[in-house]
Amino acid sequence: MTRLALLLASALALSACQTMVPGTASTPSIAPVLATADAADPHSYARPLEARVTHVDLDLRFDFAARAVSGTATLDIDRQPTARAIVLDSDGYQVSAVIDAATGAPLAFAYGAKDAALGRPLTVQLGNATRKIRVAYTARDAAALQWLTPEQTAGKRQPFLFSQGQAILNRTWIPTQDSPGIRQTWAARITVPMGLTAVMSGLKSDEIIASTGGTQTFRFHMDKPVAPYLIAIAIGDLKFQPLGARTGVWAEPATLPAATRELEDTEKMVEAAERLFGPYRWGRYDMIVLPPSFPFGGMENPTLTFLTPTFIAGDKSLVSLIAHELAHSWSGNLATNATWADFWLNEGTTTYATSRIVEAIYGKRVADQQIALGIDSLNGELKNLPSGDTRLAIDLRGRSPDDGMTDIAYEKGAAFLRMIESNVGRARFDPFLRKWFDEHAFQPVTSAQFLAAVRGDLVRGDAALEQRMKLDRWVYEPGLPSNAVPADRQAFAEVDAAVAAHAAGTLPTAAWARWTTDERLRFLNRLPRQQSRASLDALERAFGLNAIGNNELKFAWASLAVANRHDPAVPAIEAFLQANGRRKFVRPLFLALDKDQSWGRPIARRVYPLARPIYHPLVTGDLDKVFAR
Repeated sequence: MTRLALLLASALALSACQTMVPGTASTPSIAPVLATADAADPHSYARPLEARVTHVDLDLRFDFAARAVSGTATLDIDRQPTARAIVLDSDGYQVSAVIDAATGAPLAFAYGAKDAALGRPLTVQLGNATRKIRVAYTARDAAALQWLTPEQTAGKRQPFLFSQGQAILNRTWIPTQDSPGIRQTWAARITVPMGLTAVMSGLKSDEIIASTGGTQTFRFHMDKPVAPYLIAIAIGDLKFQPLGARTGVWAEPATLPAATRELEDTEKMVEAAERLFGPYRWGRYDMIVLPPSFPFGGMENPTLTFLTPTFIAGDKSLVSLIAHELAHSWSGNLATNATWADFWLNEGTTTYATSRIVEAIYGKRVADQQIALGIDSLNGELKNLPSGDTRLAIDLRGRSPDDGMTDIAYEKGAAFLRMIESNVGRARFDPFLRKWFDEHAFQPVTSAQFLAAVRGDLVRGDAALEQRMKLDRWVYEPGLPSNAVPADRQAFAEVDAAVAAHAAGTLPTAAWARWTTDERLRFLNRLPRQQSRASLDALERAFGLNAIGNNELKFAWASLAVANRHDPAVPAIEAFLQANGRRKFVRPLFLALDKDQSWGRPIARRVYPLARPIYHPLVTGDLDKVFAR
């Protein structure tokens, strides 16, 4: 049976069934894509085909002293006539009451059994005519929210808070159905201490300044349906700098000048992306540079991309990160993976789109070099991951959705799209991709849908083309198919020659001075992992690696130093681990240190307690288990 036939059969079968697994239900009339087997979300307790949330209205107060958020969430509900309850996702917030928002009548509610990864279902009984419910609740120390003291910020004057909802952490502070396939509009009324500014991943409405009780209130709204993980907030000592007619940056005052200089090409990026992928549909494209505790490079929250300060290199050498988060405005935010098993639809498509934006702004050579670095990273993942985890459509049932957030989704996904492009040509592929975004705007999507679109719009019954592209092999089988497009051999020809020469004791001192960050990364990452003390000393003397400012290069050097027990680099490594909380950097370094029981583990065990206070729960949740052993 073809995948398309299976998709149709699944829809018919599920339409006749009662509740199957979390995320499925009996009737496909509310959200047809959710009636297919591959769109059933095992990471949500919701039963959206019976009753689903369509709009969330938050009225919340943030208490920094208590590290608590409290208030109400009013939920609009689309329900089947036979539905008697709605099931929400919860993981830690405490509900004090639920009422019918139209009548004020109290509604019975109950928590189900707790799962370590998913939290608990919250089932609310509905009246015969209930279409809107109001949930009064408090969330303390929610895993999605990181509360920072003034000392942990750039300015050292005010506390700071930011959220990170992906993949399923927003259920720790927002009562809703926390599944990417259940898109919702939202609005928020946010009250914070006087002197702090709140920003959210929606457009700011009228701002209310109220001195009563020493607080001020901000209003936001998102009138386009988004996946719940894209509801995001930040609160702190924030200032804004416009970059263009519809772009700008928020940051702490101490960070804002450097961030503004680094991001000055943003408006050009938006224009380039529109030429490639169609109109930008979110109104504004603003960014916020967060304190170093932010666990990711960036997060594509609509209208307000969240960014790590580690991208600020002073020379725009790391701004492909901005192109990536901007590309999510089409791939991921417009057309969103229906479940985390198809995370590649968000990230692989975005990684491909990033290279196209970079090529348009900075040229083909830069794009080809970044593609080559991505292929290097992919090859590393293919060697280290279990075979089953190297599929694009990954089986995550019974597992954390974070297990699928590897370079397979990003780089194998991008390689898949490059393969399609190479077979059909850009003249056909570009209109296809634009059509994909147009036809699936503000909708959840699955791998089966994408393959059906490729076959319908590009293959068109061409048996030879179908055989050449190996579409199902790419998506549903492990490893990298033989028809992957190789990296451009000329992209790093000079650098690779320098790597070979290094084995004979020659250092590219003059070349290093003019190399880009990508070229320097290629050199450091391509060096043999086993190096002598003399060789590492020579590298450090030649290039000043212990004092280098670029964070990507710091990480590359630290990884090489740890692999060789290079004592002179230890102070720089310790400072690096205590200065930023980006998961991409700190997790592999701590794991590598801890693996070396006699040399590295004592370093890791000494530094982790010092660094841990600035790390987000997404980072500490993993590392705490390591250091508890």
